[in-house]
Amino acid sequence: MTDAARGHSTATLYEASSSAARACDPALRAAWPGARVAGPAFTVQGIGGDNLALHRAVAAAPVGSVLVVDLQGAQYGHWGEILAVAAQQRGILGLVVDGGVRDAAEQAELDFPVFARHVTVVGTGKEHPGQFDVPVRVADVVVHPGDLVVGDADGVVVVPAEAVATTLDQSDDRVAAERRALEAIRSGVTTLEYYNLPSGSGMSGPRT
Repeated sequence: MTDAARGHSTATLYEASSSAARACDPALRAAWPGARVAGPAFTVQGIGGDNLALHRAVAAAPVGSVLVVDLQGAQYGHWGEILAVAAQQRGILGLVVDGGVRDAAEQAELDFPVFARHVTVVGTGKEHPGQFDVPVRVADVVVHPGDLVVGDADGVVVVPAEAVATTLDQSDDRVAAERRALEAIRSGVTTLEYYNLPSGSGMSGPRT
């Protein structure tokens, strides 16, 4: 589900945004190949090694939101198939978690997008209720409730809510410019010519 980002990739949003979009630590990756998600953040502050906050968040998050969870990068399987099915039943679009998950193959079959720092079978407790709708730090980026969160094969980016409209318009313009570049390159123009880059022809060779 990428309609919230007009179908734009993380790379396009990041490069087009004039620094508004923030890129998460590259260690935060899709838990299964082909996962894509875009939507407003429903933020969750939890404690690594405990997933009660995630169970509560699935029950509380609004339809069409993405769960964005700070679990301090903990190497535990905080989320799996059962929570993914529960989230789908609630109309939640996906999960971005600074921590670990499990059941990656099952979630791929469900087509439920998950982005996490680890995939691990290590179990969790269920004692800490967590906090919702508060600023959280996920993979070195502070995420506020309602920020646009987009994940794909290249990683995860966050666009502040107040910058979403401008960033999407800038991304539309960037895609149009890239289409023009591709047309020129396919017609035989080199990238050096199209972007007016130095060819290096005047550079001296290495010393021998």
